[in-house]
Amino acid sequence: MAAACRSVKGLVAVVTGGASGLGLATAERLVGQGASAVLLDLPNSGGEAQAKKLGNSCVFAPADVTSEKDVQTALALAKEKFGRVDVAVNCAGIAVAIKTYNLKKSQAHTLEDFQRVLNVNLMGTFNVIRLVAAEMGQNEPDQGGQRGVIINTASVAAFEGQVCLAPHC
Repeated sequence: MAAACRSVKGLVAVVTGGASGLGLATAERLVGQGASAVLLDLPNSGGEAQAKKLGNSCVFAPADVTSEKDVQTALALAKEKFGRVDVAVNCAGIAVAIKTYNLKKSQAHTLEDFQRVLNVNLMGTFNVIRLVAAEMGQNEPDQGGQRGVIINTASVAAFEGQVCLAPHC
C-alpha cells in the first residue's frame, strides 16, 4: 500500500492522448508534482503547444498508438530526453456515436467504424502496454522490486452503456 502513495517526483511518464482531455489533465498533474512527461498524441493534435506550456519537464511525441514504429519512436524520445520511462498512462481513445441500426435511415452501423474504434481503444492500448513494458523491464527495480507502472483508463461507458456507443463499451 505504501508504494501506491509514493511521490511521483522525478518519475518519467508517457501519457497517451496527452494533448487534450484526461490525458492532458494527467500530464499537467504529473508535471505539477515534479514528474517529467511525454505527451503521446496524433501529429495534428496540438501536443507541441501543450508540451511547451508545461515547460522543460514535458515533450511532445507525435504518434498514433496503433503504430508500433510511432510508439517506439516516442519511447526513444522519452529515454533520450529524460533517461527512462517509469510510468505509462493510457488515455488515448475515440468514439463514434452511431446506432447499431438506424430504423429511420434503414442503415446499419458500419463495420469499418466499429473496427476503427476497437483498433484505437483496444489494439492501440495493448500496443503501448507491450512496448512500454519492454522499456520498463530495463529499469533497475526500486526498493519494492518494481520497475514501473502502467495505468489504463476507460470511459464511464464501460460501466454505464450508452445509446450509439456500441464499440465503445
